[in-house]
Amino acid sequence: MSDNKILHIQKLGFQWQTEDPFLMTVHHKDAYPQGNGEQGPNASLEGRNLGEDFTTKDGFRMYHGKTVPGFPAHPHKGFETVTIVLEGFVDHFDSTGANGRYGNGDVQWLTTGKGCLHSEMFPLVHMDQDNPLELFQIWLNLAAKDKTANPDYKMLWAEDIPVIELTDAAGKKTTVRLITGNLEGKTSLEPAAASWAHDQHHHVGIYLIHLEPEAKFTLPSVSKTLNRNVYFYQGETIHVEGTAVQASHSVKLAGDQEIEISNGNMNAYILVLEGEPIGEPVAQYGPFVMNTEQEIRYAFNDYRRTQFGGWPWGPYDRVNEREAGRFARHGDGRVEER
Repeated sequence: MSDNKILHIQKLGFQWQTEDPFLMTVHHKDAYPQGNGEQGPNASLEGRNLGEDFTTKDGFRMYHGKTVPGFPAHPHKGFETVTIVLEGFVDHFDSTGANGRYGNGDVQWLTTGKGCLHSEMFPLVHMDQDNPLELFQIWLNLAAKDKTANPDYKMLWAEDIPVIELTDAAGKKTTVRLITGNLEGKTSLEPAAASWAHDQHHHVGIYLIHLEPEAKFTLPSVSKTLNRNVYFYQGETIHVEGTAVQASHSVKLAGDQEIEISNGNMNAYILVLEGEPIGEPVAQYGPFVMNTEQEIRYAFNDYRRTQFGGWPWGPYDRVNEREAGRFARHGDGRVEER
């Protein structure tokens, strides 16, 4: 057993620091106004650095979008993106010919594998009310043997994601949304086939935890080699094994001990990322994550030569029709509708 339960505490920035097998996490929260006819914001965009707008102004950012906020077509290779949308919608298009719209609790698990282009736009579908957006994007590395997997994605629809409700001795409630992993006798939906998370022996856990005021919750012991980080992203104060932690901080924890989390006087919202490390070298340059610098050079050459299959969708910032519901159309022709 580890001597220390709390290994490190640090303040959260825009990109949250992660550990193997995770590469990066970003929390997007934007108070978008009513939408206009193009599903962009019905508001002035003057004074923004459109195309590179990462500064919150009037409550929101346009990111790389110029008409609709979001991230127009861009390449990825060698890892996975897990996009958890708490509120609002994301329109997905990619170079395999797939597209879709998901949101309000849905999760997209995208394996970029040997390379793909994809876009992630945030359509403001409501013209008569505001369009708040909140999501996490988590980058999960692929083992070397899986970096050549065919690009594909899997939808974890909100209605199907397991929810665990626990009540402590004082009657206070904790709710856990189990994106992947095993907890309290429940098992998550199956992640993408090529994922490091697909093998349960890798103990990959992604949990969203809501604690009522004064609620208590215990993370179980898993293994000495587990990398475990708790991200306290909204609330006031929690106590982790008796140590006070303020909101907007992360806590690195021992993976082989039970960890008690006690909430203060406000609702607390926490993201937990944990897993056994892949333990392979990581060479990363922007959107490409490989094992060696030589592989990175090959990835760039491959992208220049093939464009990872090209872009069949016309505009790089394409969105679905305003009236589109939640759906996923895969590159092999399969269609899911919700």
